[in-house]
Amino acid sequence: MVLAPCILAGYYLWNRAADQYISRVGFSVRTEETNSAIELLGGITNLSGSSSSDTDILYEFLQSQELVERIDQELDLRAIWSRVDPSEDPIFAYHAPGTIEDLVDHWQRAVRIYYDGGTGLIDLEVLAYDPQDARAIAQLIFEESSEMINQLSAIAREDAISYARDELEQAEERLADARIALAEWRNENQTVDPTADTAGQMGLVTNLQAQLAEALIELDILRDTTNRENDPRLTQVERRITVIQNRIEAERAVLGANGSGRTAFADLVGQFERLVVDQEFAEQAYTTALASFDGARNDARRQSRYLAAHVRPTLAESSQYPDRPMQLGILTLFAFLIWTVVVLVAYSLRDRR
Repeated sequence: MVLAPCILAGYYLWNRAADQYISRVGFSVRTEETNSAIELLGGITNLSGSSSSDTDILYEFLQSQELVERIDQELDLRAIWSRVDPSEDPIFAYHAPGTIEDLVDHWQRAVRIYYDGGTGLIDLEVLAYDPQDARAIAQLIFEESSEMINQLSAIAREDAISYARDELEQAEERLADARIALAEWRNENQTVDPTADTAGQMGLVTNLQAQLAEALIELDILRDTTNRENDPRLTQVERRITVIQNRIEAERAVLGANGSGRTAFADLVGQFERLVVDQEFAEQAYTTALASFDGARNDARRQSRYLAAHVRPTLAESSQYPDRPMQLGILTLFAFLIWTVVVLVAYSLRDRR
């Protein structure tokens, strides 16, 4: 029960099991946060510790079928792990071709992942029958992991500025609508600024009122100086007064409501001021939204994730796996423990009889 399994295992490990080489790589997810120059007077960069959530995601990604499929497409993992004929080394060699599930199962054996949740460091040991193959797999794992972290960083930046972008687009649309409405109103009413037209109209009325006052004064002077009721000068001045009064009423009718069906200047000014206020409010909202968008984009740029390697993929010079003495010792220990349990059970049953 002990010697036979140990002899068989020793023969297999030293005569049948092929040498495998280990390539080691270690990395962690870092988050770089750079505050603005106004805040730090020079843009000092702060490097935070590893992001636990991102590292947990990366740890699961390293064990995923997606990563195995990507690396298999690039390097042909089936060919790499079946360089040794499975008939010679049926335990450690990969039995090609197999399904993707078989390849993932062998990945769990050939790629050993060590994750320290406290520090956020991830270390990998990649096994292969050729040291170049082991380093190539480790290098590609690092590249794929870095690309995945970059995608997470891009998604985080997009989430950070998406709300500000939506507000900016709404503000742009609102400002465009306000400008279009004001332009259409000007084309429809054939005026650029009715307030200026109203000021000109009021100036005309004021001038007419001044002329009316002069005519009234002239009429009073003529009545005091002439004794003739049918003096043609009186008739001329009275006619002038009547014409000025009619003109004043006509100009005031233009400023206010009248029965001609034409929109009065007062109504035009009200409509114009409402449209101008809408445009000014839309411009202020657009300016605020643009500033918010720029601020969100700058904040997102100042917070970036990247994969920092503390151990680059190594190239092995000697075989370190399988660890024959260690595995033989473990097998011997378990065989001895099983033999001990069987003996104790046997003696216990014999004593009961």
